[in-house]
Amino acid sequence: MWRLFMPAFAFLLLGASFLRAGNEAMVVACLGLLALLSVPRPWAARIAQAALVLGALRWLWVAWSIGAVRAAMGAPYARMALILGSVALFTLLAALLFRHRRLRRFYRLEPWSAGPSAG
Repeated sequence: MWRLFMPAFAFLLLGASFLRAGNEAMVVACLGLLALLSVPRPWAARIAQAALVLGALRWLWVAWSIGAVRAAMGAPYARMALILGSVALFTLLAALLFRHRRLRRFYRLEPWSAGPSAG
C-alpha cells in the first residue's frame, strides 16, 4: 500500500540517524517497526504511530542539541534547524497518516468520532 511510504521512509530516516550515532539496538528497533507496518492489526498501527511521534520528538531534540553546540561555537545553525525541523514535521505527518480512511480500514481501526453524539 503506497500510503505507507511516509511512515516507512520516516522509520528508515530514524534508523539511519541511530546508525550514525552508533546505536545498533535502535537501528534494529526501527527495522522491526518497519516490518510492523505490514501487520494489519490495530495494535500494530498504534505502536507505529507512537513510535513516529517519539521519533519526531527525537528529531527536535537532535536539532536542539546540535543547534546549542553550533550557537556556542558561533557557527550558523538556522539551516540545520530548518532541515531537522522539516524532518520532524515529516515524521509527525507520517504518524497522522494513520487517520486516513484506507489505512484505518487496512489496520481495522475504529473511525474517529467527533465527540459524544447529541440525541
